[in-house]
Amino acid sequence: MKPLLLLSVTLCGCGRYADFALPTVNASTGQNYEWRAESVPVLKRSPGWDGVDALNPVVIVGRDGRLVNFYSGFDGRTWHTGLATSSDGLNWKREGRVLSPDPQTWEGGYIAANGTARLVNGEYLYWYQAGEMGHTRIGLARSRDGRTWVKEPLPVLELGPRGAWDEVSIGDPDVILVNGTYYMYYLGQDRARQQRLGVARSSDGVTWTKSRSSPVLELGEVSHFDERGLGEPAVWQHNGYWMLYTGRDAKEERRMGLAFSRDGVTWRKLSSPVIAGDQPWNSHVVCDASVLLDGDKVRVWFGGGDVAHPAERLNGEIGYGELTKSKYQ
Repeated sequence: MKPLLLLSVTLCGCGRYADFALPTVNASTGQNYEWRAESVPVLKRSPGWDGVDALNPVVIVGRDGRLVNFYSGFDGRTWHTGLATSSDGLNWKREGRVLSPDPQTWEGGYIAANGTARLVNGEYLYWYQAGEMGHTRIGLARSRDGRTWVKEPLPVLELGPRGAWDEVSIGDPDVILVNGTYYMYYLGQDRARQQRLGVARSSDGVTWTKSRSSPVLELGEVSHFDERGLGEPAVWQHNGYWMLYTGRDAKEERRMGLAFSRDGVTWRKLSSPVIAGDQPWNSHVVCDASVLLDGDKVRVWFGGGDVAHPAERLNGEIGYGELTKSKYQ
């Protein structure tokens, strides 16, 4: 009976998969980016719900035209989502904790954070990571004001079938909207604890179909900055598709790399820039990018820490930087 049960589970998983690509763009990587960052954090930890780590910024333009930031805070036991607002992206006003996990549901009590947001028809949609440590899935919450949220009762993106690259845990969603279709880039972890990146699509943000081509971004070679794991994708369109992603090395130091794609599925890693921390506060970790395209400039909010650790207790705080066209082009 066991082989039949395994076959049944696998076939059920196949119904959630398809072959697809994003609208193809005939562009090349003739554009090179240069990186510049502020030397100090723009959003620091504070006593309370984000007193251990303040990471995973999610910056979008809000309903009133100001920037809103649904960032993640760790209190030593639980990851929550908080809200901050800003007129310039550098000076942030904290609005407090707005989302926490519900231990009485599928979420468990560890995390409801590490998300991505979009403003659609005046409503905030927030896809977030929830579950127990090492075994998380993706949920969806909705809000009109960014403070009071209504959660979908079940995960909207589930684990892959037995033996899949995302069998054990999924997280770090980033959602873009292209021609009326949602595309989610996300981290998947297999039973060997390898973490890579895949993509799914949806017409409504609730029901998702995973790409059979996933994972779409693989680990780096031995001794590279991303040899141990990939995570936290941030994708934007500008003469093609671009992705900032976090790479982990053998010492759990984290840096960010850049990749390019013409169809959003086949990606090529670029050799530069590889973004590392150059200040004491982000000396061991640079991660969690959130991007906004501003003309030819890409505004980037990111997490940083001075402790190398795969998950938390990094003394994490949030910084700001910009990717601009290279002057040597």
